[in-house]
Amino acid sequence: MYCSKCGRTIPENAGFCTSCGQQVFSTAVAPIARPYSPVSGAPRFPTLPYAGFWLRVVAHLIDGILGGIVFSILLLLGFALVGVGHLRNLVQGIDNPDEFFTPEIIAIALVLAAISIVTMWIYYAWMESSPYQGTLGKMALGLMVTDLEGRRITFARASARYFSKMITSLIPFGIGYVMAGFTERKQALHDIIANCLVLRKL
Repeated sequence: MYCSKCGRTIPENAGFCTSCGQQVFSTAVAPIARPYSPVSGAPRFPTLPYAGFWLRVVAHLIDGILGGIVFSILLLLGFALVGVGHLRNLVQGIDNPDEFFTPEIIAIALVLAAISIVTMWIYYAWMESSPYQGTLGKMALGLMVTDLEGRRITFARASARYFSKMITSLIPFGIGYVMAGFTERKQALHDIIANCLVLRKL
């Protein structure tokens, strides 16, 4: 085992690095900072396990289903505002299928995409920075998002984590997400970028 700060070799059951004094945590659990203890004169660090890859997958699926329901509602509202008859006349007026993507159709699609992105951003960032520290999917499975010290994250950091998922999605074969299954602290690429952890409540 090696020190994460100085890189020196550390005895397997050591609590601190003998070289630089860095506290050593097990790779199976994460430190959760607690308020200052006047008795001991130092913070206490209970531990919670990192959330595994498959738990996170199920939580993501739950959130995806909820997001799909919300998007369907927004789509219906969009149809109601634009008018189903107007859309039907617009489509029927197109003789060549290659001409389907008219400026009006493209504008409607862009507006719906923008609304979807903003809605999901607010949902993820607000829920993960709230006292619940997780989306409805994570809450259902007893998961929560924290910073590297186990503290509740800010809305700004939760936003950075959400938009970092776009970078994660660009990695071929989903490797950016699969990283949560084999990295030391079970972090996906967007967790590493935003300096976040996903922990499992005991």
